[in-house]
Amino acid sequence: MIIIRITMNALIEKRTEVMQTLLSMIDPTENERGCQSCQIFSGIEDKNVFSLIEEWESRDNLDDHIKSDRFSVLLGTKSLLYEPLQIEIHTISHSEGKEAIDAIRSKRIH
Repeated sequence: MIIIRITMNALIEKRTEVMQTLLSMIDPTENERGCQSCQIFSGIEDKNVFSLIEEWESRDNLDDHIKSDRFSVLLGTKSLLYEPLQIEIHTISHSEGKEAIDAIRSKRIH
């Protein structure tokens, strides 16, 4: 699995425009080949900071997305931002769920 996280710090007067741009991307992105999820989060301490987190089946799927016009729109928001986009791409080879937490907690010393 590949996870891409894009953090955007919107100019105060451009917050709504950035949010609308991000919201318009969710459904079309989720319908792209290989997209497992696409979510947007807003900062608790700073409501002008947004994170777009996408999960992809493979790097090839993500690369196709990055080459798309939709991704170009995202890159085109730079004039609406306080600072440049921060982009992180993570390759996940293994993940665990709640069962891992339960197993660890069941072994704790009382």
